[in-house]
Amino acid sequence: MRKLLLAAAVAALPAAALAADVDGVWKSEANDDGAYIEITMAPCATDASLTCGTISKAVTKDGDDPTYVNLGKPIVENMKPDGAGNFSDGTIWDPESDKTYNSKMTLEGDTLNVEGCVLFICSGQDWTRVQ
Repeated sequence: MRKLLLAAAVAALPAAALAADVDGVWKSEANDDGAYIEITMAPCATDASLTCGTISKAVTKDGDDPTYVNLGKPIVENMKPDGAGNFSDGTIWDPESDKTYNSKMTLEGDTLNVEGCVLFICSGQDWTRVQ
């Protein structure tokens, strides 16, 4: 029985470690004007087992934009780690269209593939780790 409990605890470690690996600051892909946002990913305030992201910085072709109206707003909410770097069952808000989509994410090294989906049609971006 002890060995079974130990094996279960060891098996759970990779999922917990991968969930923590997504924490930090991520840079979105630039739009057609060269502007992008940075998103700070961390455990959700309402449920630390889930991951959320907040817009923490906006950059235009001219540099930082401290007047960006969406600074501090949540963009990724309630992403559930599935293990092996996969997250699902959350939502992502698109500031440009002001629409929220069902979302999933896949972490591969310093790249976070983030997708928003309507029914079975998904569109996404590869975000890169800033810190």
